Amino acid sequence: MNKIALLFLSLFLGFSSVAQVKQITLEEGVLQQGRKFGADKLTGFQWIPNSNKYVYYTDMWSKMMVASTSDNKATELLSLKEVNANLGTTLRHFFGTAWLDSSTILVSENGKYFTYSLTSKSGKKTIETPEIAENQTFDKTKSNLAFTEANNLYYINSNNQKKAVTNESDKAIVSGQAIARSEFGIVGGIFWSPKSTYLAFYQKDETEVADYPLLDINETPGKLESIKYPMIGQKSEKPKVGIYNLATGKTVFISPKNNSDDYLTNLAWSPDEKYVLIAELNRRQNDMNLNLYDANSGQFIRTILNEKNPKWVEPEHAAYFPYEKSTNFIWTSEQDGFQNLYYYSIDGKLIKKLTSNTFPVREILATNPAGTEIYFKASGPNPTNMLVYKVDLKGKQTLITKEEGVHQFEISSDGNWFFDEFSNHATPSKSLLIDKKGKSTTLLTSPNKYDGYAMGTAEIKTIKAADGQTDLYTRLIKPSNFDPSKKYPVMVYVYGGPKAQMITNSYLDGANLWMYWMAEQGYLVFTVDNRSSDNRGFAFESVIHGQCGTNEIEDQIKGIDYLKTLPYVDINRLAVHGWSYGGFMTTSLLLRKPDVFKVGVAGGPVTDWKFYEIMYGERYMDTPAENQKGFDESSTLNYVNNLKGKLLLIHGTSDDVVVMQHNYVLLKKFIEAKKQVDFFAYPMHKHNVMGVDRVHLMTKVLTYILENNK
Repeated sequence: MNKIALLFLSLFLGFSSVAQVKQITLEEGVLQQGRKFGADKLTGFQWIPNSNKYVYYTDMWSKMMVASTSDNKATELLSLKEVNANLGTTLRHFFGTAWLDSSTILVSENGKYFTYSLTSKSGKKTIETPEIAENQTFDKTKSNLAFTEANNLYYINSNNQKKAVTNESDKAIVSGQAIARSEFGIVGGIFWSPKSTYLAFYQKDETEVADYPLLDINETPGKLESIKYPMIGQKSEKPKVGIYNLATGKTVFISPKNNSDDYLTNLAWSPDEKYVLIAELNRRQNDMNLNLYDANSGQFIRTILNEKNPKWVEPEHAAYFPYEKSTNFIWTSEQDGFQNLYYYSIDGKLIKKLTSNTFPVREILATNPAGTEIYFKASGPNPTNMLVYKVDLKGKQTLITKEEGVHQFEISSDGNWFFDEFSNHATPSKSLLIDKKGKSTTLLTSPNKYDGYAMGTAEIKTIKAADGQTDLYTRLIKPSNFDPSKKYPVMVYVYGGPKAQMITNSYLDGANLWMYWMAEQGYLVFTVDNRSSDNRGFAFESVIHGQCGTNEIEDQIKGIDYLKTLPYVDINRLAVHGWSYGGFMTTSLLLRKPDVFKVGVAGGPVTDWKFYEIMYGERYMDTPAENQKGFDESSTLNYVNNLKGKLLLIHGTSDDVVVMQHNYVLLKKFIEAKKQVDFFAYPMHKHNVMGVDRVHLMTKVLTYILENNK
């Protein structure tokens, strides 16, 4: 072949290669990260009780696959078609399936619950709840089901009889639902005792909580829907814990010991059903007592332990009983600066501090059958990881997961086998089976679903915080055709508040896929997890106390200082975007550092902390009466005259978390200051714009940046 022919061939192959590279659309970037581009996993993995077998689901949760640890060869165990044919149901997936024993499952459809035997290939309806039932919660045996209707609590027993636990006509008295706006680790309001003798539940009296109006535009004329919204420094809900005796039909109530609006958190039952443990926290959230109560009478017995901190105390984990034949329990506490595990007797004696890590324990997963080994999640030394450890009752700690990354973990009922599924920077997903000796078998390794697409790269680094000492993690996403000789504009994506971590050692490094789309438009997308973000311990988080925004802003500016050192950054074309606390940060950065950013888009922003809710807000800011200086300094309303860049404010009109008053008051201040800003509302959306409308949202956000950051 002559040289000219070779040249044409190479050009042809080059053009063919380029032509094969596909572009991710913005719609795909918003909606398909976990779908079309989602890694292959053993979806819905569960251990079959009392066996060495496990199941998972394929074909959109329509087929149940089974395998044994002896050979890990999967076969189809059950199909949705078979179950529907035998039960007369129209189940669309196996999602939510529970195992009653090694051969019987529990499935549900529209509030109806069915048992199905894999042996006889038959089943029956066991329980049917009313259409309006919510918060459905089974007892341990799945034979009694508690639920709420409006503000009252009910249960259906094994004979399918419906029983009323409460009968409150006053809608302000709410039973069986989460209280304290789901702070303090509270995710529900119903607590069955271990043997189903009792049903404990949260009750809140919202009589004195202010009504907050939300407009329903679907009515003609529009209709105001009021919610109860306790704002900082105002009247709060008054909690109780009810304990209902199923045999007598009687309820006893536990009220806060000190003040009626103290928080009752982290309820736990002792294994013998004699006691209820409740962490009572004062409204200032700096003094917590773990109290013990008699389950039958509701009488206070004693305070087991007390924790105080001048900034805050935040109980987030209920007492954990590792062995059903003992009342010794594990308490998770941040008292030494990091969440660690403490082993106590029920009378309050500290038996052993089990862990002394300088990284936080995040969750207790399970124990071995003897209750002598406790498995838990923790980040380990690198806070971007989420690993699994075990610790015995003498304090010997062992790392179970050997590869760095973010792990999901399931332990077999006999404690001999572990299922580990994880991803990291270089691994889309990997599924492992681990035996008790630590030997692992790979069950599935996912291919990279982004192969064949123009996809940029992310760099994870650390910089120093504004204190000059603390390491902060950064993520910089570059386009696939990155050219270091060019100058690139930057979009900073920010959250900045507590309880969130933007950068993780998972695939895509915690980023949203639309950020990679933005990079393909010729941008660098930059994020820094400033002080106050998650998984770094109390000192790291608590720098925000009484001064939300101050240290976070300075840390974000350190991120900008880092960008200035990169020769390929166009420092005159910086944009910033964030939502919720990130919206607060976006607005604060544009107003308090007006010469840094050319454009910002703030979604659902807190604009003045006095408009935010009590439970979260008072933990970090106290009240205006106690901390007026802090409220004044953090309020974006006081900096409107500083605005220089382009600013777009966005809000869902039915936002019940950061109410729209935040943005309205800020807009009024801008008008009074004769400052032009842009505003866009999402009618009837709550705090997050979800579903297909999220494509519209991100198109609005990113188009605004592209058009104004020139």
